[in-house]
Amino acid sequence: MSKQGLRDSSVPYIPLPQNLNQQNVIFSPVYYHRPNQTNHYLRRGAIFAGVLLLLSATLLFFYPSDPILKLARIRLNHVGVNSSPKLTIDLSFSLTISVRNRDFFSLDYEKLVVSVGYRGKEFGVVNSEGGRVRARGRSYVNATLDLNGFEVVHDVIYLIEDWAKGVIPFDTTTKVNGVLGLCFLKIPLKSR
Repeated sequence: MSKQGLRDSSVPYIPLPQNLNQQNVIFSPVYYHRPNQTNHYLRRGAIFAGVLLLLSATLLFFYPSDPILKLARIRLNHVGVNSSPKLTIDLSFSLTISVRNRDFFSLDYEKLVVSVGYRGKEFGVVNSEGGRVRARGRSYVNATLDLNGFEVVHDVIYLIEDWAKGVIPFDTTTKVNGVLGLCFLKIPLKSR
């Protein structure tokens, strides 16, 4: 090929224009997003608050509550009148008490003794032999109430006055010996 043929077969060179906008290209390394420390603390705090809320709800769910007591039956056993030194009455009753247990554990008791007082004076004792109060159920407890030394004139006036108000403030002290049952666990219980 001759020089003339080479010139004809090649592409002519056209110079680039001088006013072309230059584009800069920057290459950056791959950046992995690290978690922000604030987000980390917020996530940890939310998990801790959730666990604490779940634990407190569980404790509230299993926390023992007072049973609901209703007098199902009462029968008079004995009446005694004492005239010396003051006029007093001794009374004895057989009671059947309905106990509704709202808790998730049962109570097997060997002996239940409740001292009953009124206006600072103890005048009666409720005794009950062993029994069982079922979990989340209703049980009936037989008991004997002995009221000894009930002063007719002094105590009856206050009793009628409190009864008219709708509330009779009895003072009670309870002693229980038994076993507390939660699932398959049996926990000894001696309480006063």
